[in-house]
Amino acid sequence: MTALTLSTAAAPGLRADAIVIGVAKGAGGPSVAPGAEAVDKAYDGRLAAVLETLGASGAEGEVTKLPAPSGFKAPVVVAVGLGAEPEKDAGFDPEALRRAAGAAARALAGAKKAAFALPLAEAADAGVVAEGLLLGAYSFDAYKASAKEAKGAKAKANGNGKAPLAEAALLGGKPRDKAYKAAIERAAAVAEELNRARDLVNTPPNDLDPEAFAAVAQAAAKEHGIKVQVLDEKALTKGGYGGILGVGAGSASGPRLVKLSYTSPKAKKSLAFVGKGITYDSGGISLKPAGHNETMKCDMAGAAAVFAAVVSAARLGLEVNVTGWLALAENMPSGSATRPGDVLRMYSGKTVEVLNTDAEGRLVLADALWAASQEKPDAIIDVATLTGAMMLALGSRTYGIMANDDAFRSAVHEAAEESGEPAWPMPLPEHLRKGMDSPTADIANMGERMGGGLVAGLFLREFVGEGITWAHLDIAGPAFNEGGPFGYTPKGGTGTAVRTLVRVAERVALGDLG
Repeated sequence: MTALTLSTAAAPGLRADAIVIGVAKGAGGPSVAPGAEAVDKAYDGRLAAVLETLGASGAEGEVTKLPAPSGFKAPVVVAVGLGAEPEKDAGFDPEALRRAAGAAARALAGAKKAAFALPLAEAADAGVVAEGLLLGAYSFDAYKASAKEAKGAKAKANGNGKAPLAEAALLGGKPRDKAYKAAIERAAAVAEELNRARDLVNTPPNDLDPEAFAAVAQAAAKEHGIKVQVLDEKALTKGGYGGILGVGAGSASGPRLVKLSYTSPKAKKSLAFVGKGITYDSGGISLKPAGHNETMKCDMAGAAAVFAAVVSAARLGLEVNVTGWLALAENMPSGSATRPGDVLRMYSGKTVEVLNTDAEGRLVLADALWAASQEKPDAIIDVATLTGAMMLALGSRTYGIMANDDAFRSAVHEAAEESGEPAWPMPLPEHLRKGMDSPTADIANMGERMGGGLVAGLFLREFVGEGITWAHLDIAGPAFNEGGPFGYTPKGGTGTAVRTLVRVAERVALGDLG
């Protein structure tokens, strides 16, 4: 990951490959953002005019490169758009700073060092800039030719064939200020774990089956002092986890249920995070058609987010107990696979008629939700790439939030907004529950087609313990970016929901959630 430092050095004398500055979109054209005063002075106060001549407007995510002025040790100035100029005495939106830093870091792939002279009015700004550049510099190259074989031109997930930015210095930061140091340390810890979640999502399913995922979790747990328990097929069978076993029945790779427990001696509250971990989803007997299964390695993104959030909580030493449940299985068709019409007896004791084996995520989550409920946490949040219906409703960049408590749903939504993750509260209409009535079992795994994302949420609610506050995050849209990179978001796995979960845990630790 990109090395990160705070620096009080002046931009002209800093040895770097580039100086990054911010440009806002003003009423009369681009304007140079605070933090770049020394750079603007070197252009005789005409930097904004030069950028406008080059076609820059200050629009969000816009990147313009120009030669550095005489006397600068860095050869290039990189001007990145921050979007609309804020009102007088108001600061820039944190997400605008985060995205700008990410876009600049991605544009500087191949560079050894860059100095970021973006607006840093306070320590929190340093944190979001650090987070943005660390996430924007991400690349996934595990399956590309080695640098030697490719003659130094490593192909990267950032799409430009260059190694990620090696080092970044935040100018205007205060290296000896505790708040600034804490802000970038938090950013580094969360970004590193989020990028690990991205790696997991991007890993091909032939190398990341349930057993392999569990092994990754075990290694990280050992490193960070997290207690871990892994239930294999034998333990799942003995425990009666019919949902997880039913989904994994068709695969040669057996399912797993991983429990990660981070505990703080100062904790007053406990949280349970539950993640859907379908390491590959073919649809099972209800096979997905061509064109719908090529990216299904990403169907474990919920479990990856939960894993990353628990490790982040441990690294940050949050004063809250956090348990992560990773429901891992591979959904494949075979002679041993669950069939449409089969009835599964779940861990809760309820029976489920399987009408569609491609509605499998809710089955593994149901078992994990009931297991989490037995520990009586103060709240449960599940995360899943659950339904195409949610993508139709909210698009590819926004996830849906459902809950059995309106105040908790609002609190989770606030945490998402604070983290810079687009999300939207969704209802759980009671009339849709009837569509899952089964003549054979307690409930069917399918209901009405319209509102399918809400139906899935209602199904999951059936497996949450009585009296436990619960929220469901359907991240099907933003979990995997099939388009081009933007801001700090790469093509492929995005790590969606990690930051929301961490922020929820932080707010609970502070006694400030709902």
